[in-house]
Amino acid sequence: MIDPHTGEGFDAPAPDAAYAGAPAIVREISNVLALTTSLHRCDRTADGREREQRLRKAALLDRIALFEATEYAPGVAAEAIATAATAARKLAAYDTEHHTSTGPIGPNSPEWDPCHRPYVRQEYATWVRLHADT
Repeated sequence: MIDPHTGEGFDAPAPDAAYAGAPAIVREISNVLALTTSLHRCDRTADGREREQRLRKAALLDRIALFEATEYAPGVAAEAIATAATAARKLAAYDTEHHTSTGPIGPNSPEWDPCHRPYVRQEYATWVRLHADT
């Protein structure tokens, strides 16, 4: 069985593993907002901040969707889940266009069918590993 929400059936880290040690959701909202603001003041792609902003935003929205799906009725959580899926698809499109994927499975792989949310988890877990010492 394939479940983009739990990650079951995908060759990507489960949500708990991908987001272990991630900042609290409210803190990460602040971090993503700061990155977004800084992008409007400089060259958007020169230092990788646009990709980082897109990745962290997609991961944040995925985490919010995961939370809402466990706390609320499906109809209430549906909007958060759809928003997370859209952000994941946009990150995959960006990575495809700019060749910026860092995980072992590329953004165009059939692995991510029907949803790129597990792709976000793969990329976030890889990003955390690459930036652990910075």
